[in-house]
Amino acid sequence: MVVGSPPLASVAAVAEHYDQLDPFYRRVWGDHLHHGLWLTGRESKDEAVLALCRLVLSKAALEPNASVCDVGCGYGALARIMARECGARVTGFTVSEAQWRYARDRSGGDPRQTFVLADWLENGLPDGSFDCVVAVESSEHFADKGKFCAEAYRVLRPGGRFVVTAWLSRQNPGTMESRCLLRPICTEGRLPSLLSASEYLDLFCRAGFHAPQFEDLSAGVRKTWGVSLRGLAAAILTDPALLARLFERNFRNRVFAVTMVRLWLAYRLGTVRYGIFWQKK
Repeated sequence: MVVGSPPLASVAAVAEHYDQLDPFYRRVWGDHLHHGLWLTGRESKDEAVLALCRLVLSKAALEPNASVCDVGCGYGALARIMARECGARVTGFTVSEAQWRYARDRSGGDPRQTFVLADWLENGLPDGSFDCVVAVESSEHFADKGKFCAEAYRVLRPGGRFVVTAWLSRQNPGTMESRCLLRPICTEGRLPSLLSASEYLDLFCRAGFHAPQFEDLSAGVRKTWGVSLRGLAAAILTDPALLARLFERNFRNRVFAVTMVRLWLAYRLGTVRYGIFWQKK
């Protein structure tokens, strides 16, 4: 496990990170705040993003009218797909008010979509109330990842599925990798820690999940950061409001532009990995 700077990765700091960066995220990433998956390398960004969503849905194996909890739902894009294409009833959690408002507005009043502004670790949901829990690139923001898994197990019905995609650290990273890449990425990205794939698998087993499985997607997603860096540069150069935002006195998250460069390099070196986990209760 690689640990960041705890005061900078509190729930409040994570919420501020996404609220302050909201105009940048929406401009560069759009509605989906997650990696794309390039299966051939020729896909557009939007096609790659949807490919990752489709992979998550394939592991979730949703039945019509399934009840799903989306942990760290971002702008609600995956929730909208699950509701509209799979007929699922989705409850999404986010700590970002900007994301919550956007997701709620984009739902168009669809009763199958509910968005909650709250910390997943204090969710107050009944035991055994969901058929599936998904967490797309949100587990990294939890200091207590054991409780993150335990809550998923608690709210799932017997036989329910838990699907997680996550940023990962290389197994046994070197000292310089940790010092120059992984720890700064954690601190700047408001991540309490980055775990290796084996550490996640151990957490899932300890939470009680049956036969957790893992697929490494690093090679397919790493193109995300080159595409995103070009998108950020274009956005700043063409939108004076975004450029001015970077230099506002109370803007405490401008360092994420540097983090993006670190992530681009870390993927090239294999220091940061990426994978999908799926398992049943």
